[in-house]
Amino acid sequence: MSRSLRRGALAATAIVFSIAALSACGAGNDAQTLEVRPDNAAVTVDDVKIQNALVITQPELGVKGPAVVSATVFNNGNLPQTIDSITLPGTLGTVKLKAAEGAGPIVVPALGSVVIGGEGNASAVVENGLAEARNGNAQKVVFKLSKTGDVSLSAFVVPAAGYFKDFGPSIVPAPPAATPSATASASGEAEHAAEGEGEHGTEPSGEASHTAGH
Repeated sequence: MSRSLRRGALAATAIVFSIAALSACGAGNDAQTLEVRPDNAAVTVDDVKIQNALVITQPELGVKGPAVVSATVFNNGNLPQTIDSITLPGTLGTVKLKAAEGAGPIVVPALGSVVIGGEGNASAVVENGLAEARNGNAQKVVFKLSKTGDVSLSAFVVPAAGYFKDFGPSIVPAPPAATPSATASASGEAEHAAEGEGEHGTEPSGEASHTAGH
């Protein structure tokens, strides 16, 4: 094959792969698309770069519970910075920050990075949930750093399923339909009533036998 034909074949192959990737992205938030990590939101302001920013909600629709913000924050400066706050403009969500060590602010070291979200990492929990957000939409997120100030970007909203399961909220309430305690209570009451009827039913028999003996 000539060099020109070889280049044409490679270009055609690249186009096919690009179309396939775009088709997969448009498939929605089903199990297959969630297994592939997309190119998530990223932004750079001065010495700070934030990438892979996401807002992760409960895994099941209709379940009320906390959401989380997940991201990696890089500091290319020569001085450390702290993340003073994370806000979600346009929502009632209040984000509570917690360092990986459990105490003190989240510190982004000089010429280093910090991961927010996932086991053993710093966390940013939207304690009162995020009822306004819809999976698949983009949500504005503002990171306020001690030296750089506000750094904002639009993050995808995704459920804590598939690839994102391990980065989602640690508190996952049971779905509304699941009420095992109520079922168990009803079952216990039924058994207690049956036992009571059985005990009551033996008394007349004993009295009848005693009378017959006389």
